[in-house]
Amino acid sequence: MFILHIEHAVPDFASWKRTFDADPAGRQAAGVRRFRVLRPVDDANFAVVDLEFGERAGAEAMLERLRRLWGRVEGTLISGPRGRILEVVEHAELEGARAATSGG
Repeated sequence: MFILHIEHAVPDFASWKRTFDADPAGRQAAGVRRFRVLRPVDDANFAVVDLEFGERAGAEAMLERLRRLWGRVEGTLISGPRGRILEVVEHAELEGARAATSGG
């Protein structure tokens, strides 16, 4: 499993999220199995996205697609975008762990 980890500043998180939800990069068609959108608790104007792929080639192709997209929106919708492909070495869900809740 491979994760395309993305980080960038956003001047308006709600506007960025609407664009993300519209999916201009075509996540499902590109082979994204699942994704997570995260935001630092101390910075409402920063977005972090993890896109999960079964194959490294899919993650690499999506990163190239996103770099082209970022070139068109940097300075308006986002700034300082960074993407990195990570290989999942281990993943475990701990038995008995309390269920996470959103919103703190």
